[in-house]
Amino acid sequence: MTSKTLKNVRPMGGPATDLHVADGRFVAAAPADAQVIDCGGSILIPGLVEAHTHLDKSLLGLPWYRNEVGPRLIDKIDNEREVKVSLGLDPRIQSERHAILAMSHGCTHIRSHVDVDTHHGLAGIEGVMATREKLAGMVDIQIVAFPQSGMMTRPGTAELMDEALAMGADLVGGIDPCGMEHDPKGHLDTVFDLAQKHGKPIDIHLHERDALGWFSMEEIIDRTEASGMQGLVSMSHAFCLGAPDRAQVAALQERLARNRIHILTTAPASAPVPAVKELHAMGILTGAGCDGIRDTWGPYGNSDMLEKAMQIGMRNNLRRDDEVELALDICTRGGAAIMGAEGYGLEPGCRADCVLIGGETLAEAVVTHTPRKLVLKGGNVIARDGTCVIEAP
Repeated sequence: MTSKTLKNVRPMGGPATDLHVADGRFVAAAPADAQVIDCGGSILIPGLVEAHTHLDKSLLGLPWYRNEVGPRLIDKIDNEREVKVSLGLDPRIQSERHAILAMSHGCTHIRSHVDVDTHHGLAGIEGVMATREKLAGMVDIQIVAFPQSGMMTRPGTAELMDEALAMGADLVGGIDPCGMEHDPKGHLDTVFDLAQKHGKPIDIHLHERDALGWFSMEEIIDRTEASGMQGLVSMSHAFCLGAPDRAQVAALQERLARNRIHILTTAPASAPVPAVKELHAMGILTGAGCDGIRDTWGPYGNSDMLEKAMQIGMRNNLRRDDEVELALDICTRGGAAIMGAEGYGLEPGCRADCVLIGGETLAEAVVTHTPRKLVLKGGNVIARDGTCVIEAP
Protein backbone atom coordinates (compact mmCIF):
# COMPACT_ATOMS: atom_id res chain seq x y z
CA MET A 1 0.00 0.00 0.00
CA THR A 2 1.75 3.20 -1.12
CA SER A 3 -0.91 5.72 0.05
CA LYS A 4 0.31 6.91 3.43
CA THR A 5 0.25 9.84 5.79
CA LEU A 6 3.44 10.25 7.79
CA LYS A 7 1.97 11.99 10.82
CA ASN A 8 3.99 14.20 13.17
CA VAL A 9 7.22 14.07 11.21
CA ARG A 10 9.99 16.68 11.01
CA PRO A 11 11.35 16.99 7.44
CA MET A 12 15.11 17.67 7.62
CA GLY A 13 14.76 18.37 11.34
CA GLY A 14 12.30 21.24 10.86
CA PRO A 15 8.92 21.80 12.54
CA ALA A 16 6.59 18.85 12.92
CA THR A 17 4.04 18.35 10.15
CA ASP A 18 2.26 15.63 8.19
CA LEU A 19 3.53 14.39 4.82
CA HIS A 20 1.39 12.45 2.37
CA VAL A 21 2.25 9.75 -0.14
CA ALA A 22 0.23 8.48 -3.10
CA ASP A 23 1.30 6.38 -6.09
CA GLY A 24 4.84 6.27 -4.78
CA ARG A 25 5.32 10.05 -4.55
CA PHE A 26 4.84 12.82 -2.03
CA VAL A 27 1.61 14.74 -2.57
CA ALA A 28 0.19 17.93 -1.09
CA ALA A 29 -3.05 16.49 0.30
CA ALA A 30 -3.87 13.31 2.20
CA PRO A 31 -5.31 10.53 -0.02
CA ALA A 32 -8.68 9.26 1.11
CA ASP A 33 -7.38 5.72 1.69
CA ALA A 34 -4.08 6.67 3.30
CA GLN A 35 -2.52 4.48 5.94
CA VAL A 36 -1.57 6.74 8.87
CA ILE A 37 1.86 6.18 10.40
CA ASP A 38 2.58 8.12 13.59
CA CYS A 39 6.24 9.13 13.37
CA GLY A 40 6.40 10.51 16.90
CA GLY A 41 8.18 13.71 15.94
CA SER A 42 11.13 11.92 14.35
CA ILE A 43 13.26 13.47 11.61
CA LEU A 44 12.62 12.51 7.99
CA ILE A 45 15.35 12.74 5.36
CA PRO A 46 15.47 11.58 1.74
CA GLY A 47 16.89 8.11 1.19
CA LEU A 48 20.57 7.67 1.95
CA VAL A 49 22.74 7.24 -1.14
CA GLU A 50 25.62 4.75 -1.28
CA ALA A 51 27.41 6.24 -4.27
CA HIS A 52 30.65 4.25 -4.17
CA THR A 53 30.74 0.60 -3.19
CA HIS A 54 31.60 -2.87 -4.54
CA LEU A 55 28.60 -5.17 -4.24
CA ASP A 56 30.42 -8.11 -5.84
CA LYS A 57 33.24 -8.24 -3.28
CA SER A 58 31.69 -8.50 0.19
CA LEU A 59 32.29 -11.64 2.28
CA LEU A 60 29.06 -11.15 4.26
CA GLY A 61 27.60 -14.49 5.34
CA LEU A 62 30.84 -16.39 4.71
CA PRO A 63 33.36 -17.71 7.27
CA TRP A 64 35.83 -15.19 8.66
CA TYR A 65 38.61 -14.38 6.21
CA ARG A 66 42.06 -14.16 7.73
CA ASN A 67 43.68 -11.19 5.99
CA GLU A 68 47.46 -11.35 5.59
CA VAL A 69 47.64 -9.44 2.31
CA GLY A 70 49.52 -6.30 1.38
CA PRO A 71 50.74 -3.72 1.76
CA ARG A 72 50.55 -2.47 -1.86
CA LEU A 73 47.37 -1.79 -3.82
CA ILE A 74 48.41 -4.34 -6.45
CA ASP A 75 48.89 -6.99 -3.74
CA LYS A 76 45.26 -6.62 -2.69
CA ILE A 77 44.01 -6.62 -6.27
CA ASP A 78 45.98 -9.70 -7.28
CA ASN A 79 45.00 -11.60 -4.14
CA GLU A 80 41.31 -10.86 -4.51
CA ARG A 81 41.27 -11.92 -8.15
CA GLU A 82 42.93 -15.23 -7.30
CA VAL A 83 40.93 -16.23 -4.21
CA LYS A 84 37.39 -15.42 -5.34
CA VAL A 85 36.83 -19.04 -6.37
CA SER A 86 38.46 -20.66 -3.32
CA LEU A 87 36.41 -18.42 -1.01
CA GLY A 88 33.20 -19.39 -2.75
CA LEU A 89 32.20 -15.87 -3.79
CA ASP A 90 29.00 -15.89 -5.81
CA PRO A 91 28.53 -12.28 -6.95
CA ARG A 92 24.76 -12.72 -7.13
CA ILE A 93 24.46 -13.89 -3.51
CA GLN A 94 27.13 -11.56 -2.13
CA SER A 95 25.71 -8.50 -3.87
CA GLU A 96 22.21 -9.28 -2.62
CA ARG A 97 23.45 -9.66 0.96
CA HIS A 98 25.34 -6.39 0.72
CA ALA A 99 22.43 -4.48 -0.84
CA ILE A 100 19.96 -5.73 1.76
CA LEU A 101 22.30 -4.62 4.56
CA ALA A 102 22.50 -1.15 2.96
CA MET A 103 18.71 -1.04 2.66
CA SER A 104 18.32 -1.88 6.35
CA HIS A 105 20.32 1.28 7.12
CA GLY A 106 18.11 3.48 4.94
CA CYS A 107 19.89 3.30 1.61
CA THR A 108 17.58 3.73 -1.39
CA HIS A 109 20.22 4.24 -4.11
CA ILE A 110 23.49 2.38 -4.73
CA ARG A 111 26.27 2.88 -7.26
CA SER A 112 28.45 -0.23 -7.40
CA HIS A 113 31.74 -0.73 -9.20
CA VAL A 114 31.82 -4.34 -10.44
CA ASP A 115 35.01 -6.11 -11.52
CA VAL A 116 35.59 -6.96 -15.16
CA ASP A 117 38.76 -8.93 -15.88
CA THR A 118 40.11 -11.74 -18.03
CA HIS A 119 40.24 -14.10 -15.02
CA HIS A 120 36.54 -14.03 -14.10
CA GLY A 121 35.11 -12.45 -17.22
CA LEU A 122 31.66 -10.96 -16.75
CA ALA A 123 30.56 -13.12 -13.80
CA GLY A 124 30.47 -10.13 -11.47
CA ILE A 125 28.42 -8.04 -13.87
CA GLU A 126 25.96 -10.88 -14.40
CA GLY A 127 25.63 -11.47 -10.64
CA VAL A 128 25.01 -7.83 -9.71
CA MET A 129 22.61 -7.43 -12.63
CA ALA A 130 20.61 -10.35 -11.19
CA THR A 131 20.51 -8.61 -7.81
CA ARG A 132 19.48 -5.34 -9.45
CA GLU A 133 16.58 -7.12 -11.14
CA LYS A 134 15.51 -9.00 -8.00
CA LEU A 135 15.53 -5.88 -5.82
CA ALA A 136 14.00 -3.56 -8.43
CA GLY A 137 11.49 -1.26 -6.78
CA MET A 138 13.21 -1.66 -3.40
CA VAL A 139 16.57 -0.06 -4.20
CA ASP A 140 18.00 1.59 -7.32
CA ILE A 141 21.35 0.07 -8.33
CA GLN A 142 23.75 1.58 -10.85
CA ILE A 143 26.51 -0.67 -12.17
CA VAL A 144 29.96 0.63 -13.11
CA ALA A 145 31.97 -1.75 -15.30
CA PHE A 146 35.25 -1.62 -13.39
CA PRO A 147 38.59 -2.84 -14.83
CA GLN A 148 40.24 -3.14 -11.42
CA SER A 149 43.08 -5.35 -12.67
CA GLY A 150 43.77 -2.99 -15.57
CA MET A 151 43.06 -2.91 -19.28
CA MET A 152 46.45 -2.04 -20.71
CA THR A 153 48.17 -4.58 -18.46
CA ARG A 154 45.66 -7.36 -19.22
CA PRO A 155 44.87 -7.60 -22.95
CA GLY A 156 41.29 -8.62 -23.64
CA THR A 157 39.83 -6.63 -20.73
CA ALA A 158 38.80 -3.69 -22.92
CA GLU A 159 36.75 -6.05 -25.08
CA LEU A 160 35.05 -7.44 -21.95
CA MET A 161 34.32 -3.88 -20.81
CA ASP A 162 32.68 -3.22 -24.16
CA GLU A 163 30.55 -6.32 -23.70
CA ALA A 164 29.59 -5.38 -20.13
CA LEU A 165 28.37 -1.98 -21.29
CA ALA A 166 26.39 -3.56 -24.10
CA MET A 167 24.80 -5.93 -21.54
CA GLY A 168 23.51 -3.05 -19.45
CA ALA A 169 26.25 -1.72 -17.18
CA ASP A 170 25.43 1.94 -16.57
CA LEU A 171 28.86 3.57 -16.42
CA VAL A 172 32.42 3.12 -17.63
CA GLY A 173 34.93 2.66 -14.84
CA GLY A 174 38.65 3.22 -14.76
CA ILE A 175 41.60 2.95 -12.42
CA ASP A 176 44.89 4.76 -11.74
CA PRO A 177 46.12 5.47 -15.28
CA CYS A 178 49.74 5.75 -14.21
CA GLY A 179 50.15 3.81 -10.98
CA MET A 180 48.20 0.74 -12.09
CA GLU A 181 48.17 0.87 -15.87
CA HIS A 182 51.57 2.52 -16.55
CA ASP A 183 49.93 3.90 -19.70
CA PRO A 184 47.79 6.96 -18.98
CA LYS A 185 47.14 7.75 -22.63
CA GLY A 186 46.11 4.20 -23.55
CA HIS A 187 43.93 3.75 -20.48
CA LEU A 188 42.10 7.07 -20.66
CA ASP A 189 41.68 6.90 -24.42
CA THR A 190 40.00 3.51 -23.96
CA VAL A 191 37.77 4.72 -21.11
CA PHE A 192 36.56 7.79 -22.99
CA ASP A 193 36.20 5.89 -26.29
CA LEU A 194 33.95 3.32 -24.55
CA ALA A 195 31.90 6.10 -22.99
CA GLN A 196 31.43 7.80 -26.34
CA LYS A 197 30.57 4.53 -28.09
CA HIS A 198 27.91 3.53 -25.56
CA GLY A 199 26.73 7.00 -24.57
CA LYS A 200 27.41 6.38 -20.88
CA PRO A 201 28.99 8.40 -18.06
CA ILE A 202 32.38 7.71 -16.47
CA ASP A 203 33.48 7.06 -12.88
CA ILE A 204 37.25 6.59 -12.45
CA HIS A 205 39.05 5.34 -9.34
CA LEU A 206 41.95 7.73 -8.72
CA HIS A 207 44.07 6.61 -5.77
CA GLU A 208 47.25 8.31 -7.04
CA ARG A 209 48.58 10.95 -4.69
CA ASP A 210 50.34 14.30 -4.99
CA ALA A 211 52.00 15.09 -8.34
CA LEU A 212 51.20 11.75 -9.95
CA GLY A 213 47.53 12.17 -9.09
CA TRP A 214 47.54 15.78 -10.30
CA PHE A 215 48.95 14.65 -13.64
CA SER A 216 46.26 11.96 -14.07
CA MET A 217 43.54 14.37 -12.98
CA GLU A 218 44.67 16.95 -15.54
CA GLU A 219 44.56 14.27 -18.23
CA ILE A 220 41.02 13.29 -17.22
CA ILE A 221 39.92 16.93 -17.24
CA ASP A 222 41.52 17.49 -20.65
CA ARG A 223 39.61 14.54 -22.11
CA THR A 224 36.37 15.69 -20.49
CA GLU A 225 36.76 19.05 -22.23
CA ALA A 226 37.78 17.54 -25.57
CA SER A 227 34.89 15.05 -25.62
CA GLY A 228 32.23 17.47 -24.40
CA MET A 229 31.44 15.23 -21.43
CA GLN A 230 31.02 18.01 -18.88
CA GLY A 231 28.68 16.84 -16.12
CA LEU A 232 29.16 13.17 -17.05
CA VAL A 233 32.48 12.37 -15.38
CA SER A 234 33.15 11.45 -11.75
CA MET A 235 36.37 10.72 -9.92
CA SER A 236 36.28 8.42 -6.91
CA HIS A 237 38.69 8.78 -3.97
CA ALA A 238 40.71 11.64 -5.55
CA PHE A 239 43.33 11.44 -2.80
CA CYS A 240 45.51 13.96 -4.65
CA LEU A 241 43.02 16.70 -3.73
CA GLY A 242 44.03 16.20 -0.10
CA ALA A 243 47.67 17.11 -0.78
CA PRO A 244 49.36 19.84 1.31
CA ASP A 245 50.02 22.07 -1.72
CA ARG A 246 46.68 23.86 -1.58
CA ALA A 247 47.55 26.29 -4.39
CA GLN A 248 47.98 23.40 -6.83
CA VAL A 249 44.81 21.74 -5.51
CA ALA A 250 42.86 25.01 -5.86
CA ALA A 251 43.85 25.25 -9.52
CA LEU A 252 42.66 21.70 -10.13
CA GLN A 253 39.41 22.28 -8.27
CA GLU A 254 38.71 25.34 -10.38
CA ARG A 255 39.00 23.18 -13.51
CA LEU A 256 36.84 20.47 -11.95
CA ALA A 257 34.14 23.03 -11.18
CA ARG A 258 34.29 24.53 -14.66
CA ASN A 259 33.86 21.10 -16.27
CA ARG A 260 31.23 19.91 -13.77
CA ILE A 261 33.32 16.90 -12.79
CA HIS A 262 32.04 15.20 -9.65
CA ILE A 263 33.98 13.84 -6.68
CA LEU A 264 33.09 10.75 -4.66
CA THR A 265 34.84 10.31 -1.33
CA THR A 266 35.03 7.34 1.01
CA ALA A 267 36.73 9.38 3.78
CA PRO A 268 39.30 6.69 4.62
CA ALA A 269 41.49 7.04 7.69
CA SER A 270 44.58 5.85 5.81
CA ALA A 271 44.82 8.39 2.97
CA PRO A 272 44.49 12.12 2.26
CA VAL A 273 40.92 13.13 1.46
CA PRO A 274 39.35 15.90 -0.63
CA ALA A 275 38.36 18.89 1.49
CA VAL A 276 34.59 18.75 1.20
CA LYS A 277 34.02 22.31 2.40
CA GLU A 278 36.24 23.59 -0.41
CA LEU A 279 34.43 21.43 -2.96
CA HIS A 280 31.07 22.67 -1.70
CA ALA A 281 32.18 26.31 -1.84
CA MET A 282 33.24 25.84 -5.47
CA GLY A 283 30.00 24.13 -6.45
CA ILE A 284 31.62 20.75 -7.14
CA LEU A 285 29.05 18.00 -6.67
CA THR A 286 30.30 15.61 -4.00
CA GLY A 287 28.94 12.21 -3.04
CA ALA A 288 30.20 9.44 -0.81
CA GLY A 289 30.29 5.72 -0.27
CA CYS A 290 31.46 3.00 2.09
CA ASP A 291 33.73 1.46 -0.58
CA GLY A 292 34.24 -2.30 -0.14
CA ILE A 293 32.98 -3.69 3.16
CA ARG A 294 34.11 -6.85 4.97
CA ASP A 295 36.05 -8.15 2.01
CA THR A 296 39.54 -9.45 1.22
CA TRP A 297 40.85 -5.88 1.41
CA GLY A 298 39.76 -5.26 4.99
CA PRO A 299 37.37 -6.41 7.72
CA TYR A 300 35.60 -3.11 8.30
CA GLY A 301 32.35 -1.52 7.16
CA ASN A 302 28.62 -2.01 7.55
CA SER A 303 27.20 -0.06 4.60
CA ASP A 304 25.65 2.59 6.88
CA MET A 305 25.74 5.93 5.08
CA LEU A 306 24.67 7.82 8.20
CA GLU A 307 27.79 6.49 9.91
CA LYS A 308 29.77 7.40 6.78
CA ALA A 309 28.51 10.99 7.13
CA MET A 310 30.01 11.01 10.62
CA GLN A 311 33.32 9.70 9.24
CA ILE A 312 33.35 12.42 6.58
CA GLY A 313 32.83 14.94 9.37
CA MET A 314 35.67 13.51 11.41
CA ARG A 315 38.12 13.36 8.47
CA ASN A 316 37.27 16.95 7.47
CA ASN A 317 37.17 18.39 11.00
CA LEU A 318 33.50 19.32 10.64
CA ARG A 319 32.39 20.37 14.12
CA ARG A 320 29.63 22.98 13.74
CA ASP A 321 26.11 21.67 13.28
CA ASP A 322 25.85 23.23 9.82
CA GLU A 323 29.12 21.51 8.85
CA VAL A 324 27.85 18.13 10.03
CA GLU A 325 24.71 18.80 7.98
CA LEU A 326 26.98 19.26 4.96
CA ALA A 327 28.38 15.76 5.54
CA LEU A 328 24.82 14.42 5.57
CA ASP A 329 24.01 16.36 2.40
CA ILE A 330 26.94 14.63 0.68
CA CYS A 331 25.50 11.24 1.69
CA THR A 332 22.02 12.14 0.42
CA ARG A 333 21.46 14.91 -2.12
CA GLY A 334 25.04 14.99 -3.38
CA GLY A 335 25.15 11.31 -4.23
CA ALA A 336 21.64 11.42 -5.66
CA ALA A 337 22.52 14.30 -7.98
CA ILE A 338 25.65 12.51 -9.19
CA MET A 339 23.62 9.36 -9.85
CA GLY A 340 20.96 11.39 -11.66
CA ALA A 341 18.25 10.11 -9.32
CA GLU A 342 14.90 11.23 -10.66
CA GLY A 343 12.50 13.04 -8.31
CA TYR A 344 14.79 12.93 -5.28
CA GLY A 345 13.68 14.92 -2.23
CA LEU A 346 10.80 15.44 0.17
CA GLU A 347 8.75 17.97 -1.77
CA PRO A 348 5.39 17.20 -3.43
CA GLY A 349 6.05 15.36 -6.67
CA CYS A 350 9.27 13.76 -5.43
CA ARG A 351 9.52 10.00 -5.13
CA ALA A 352 8.70 8.80 -1.63
CA ASP A 353 12.20 7.44 -0.97
CA CYS A 354 12.87 8.47 2.61
CA VAL A 355 14.23 7.50 6.01
CA LEU A 356 12.94 8.15 9.51
CA ILE A 357 15.90 8.80 11.80
CA GLY A 358 16.42 9.37 15.50
CA GLY A 359 17.79 12.56 17.03
CA GLU A 360 16.78 16.05 18.05
CA THR A 361 18.70 17.59 15.16
CA LEU A 362 20.30 16.42 11.91
CA ALA A 363 23.75 16.71 13.49
CA GLU A 364 22.72 14.50 16.41
CA ALA A 365 21.25 11.97 13.99
CA VAL A 366 24.56 11.77 12.15
CA VAL A 367 26.63 11.43 15.31
CA THR A 368 24.43 8.80 17.00
CA HIS A 369 23.29 7.02 13.79
CA THR A 370 20.78 4.91 15.70
CA PRO A 371 18.89 2.12 13.85
CA ARG A 372 16.58 3.55 11.21
CA LYS A 373 12.98 3.55 12.43
CA LEU A 374 11.41 3.35 8.97
CA VAL A 375 12.63 3.27 5.39
CA LEU A 376 10.33 3.85 2.41
CA LYS A 377 11.10 3.25 -1.25
CA GLY A 378 8.43 4.52 -3.62
CA GLY A 379 6.10 4.75 -0.64
CA ASN A 380 6.55 1.10 0.32
CA VAL A 381 8.21 0.04 3.56
CA ILE A 382 11.54 -1.69 2.90
CA ALA A 383 12.97 -1.63 6.45
CA ARG A 384 11.83 -1.11 10.05
CA ASP A 385 13.95 -0.56 13.15
CA GLY A 386 17.15 -1.42 11.31
CA THR A 387 15.88 -4.61 9.71
CA CYS A 388 15.05 -5.06 6.04
CA VAL A 389 11.62 -6.53 5.22
CA ILE A 390 13.28 -9.28 3.14
CA GLU A 391 15.90 -11.70 4.37
CA ALA A 392 19.34 -12.02 2.85
CA PRO A 393 20.12 -15.30 1.08
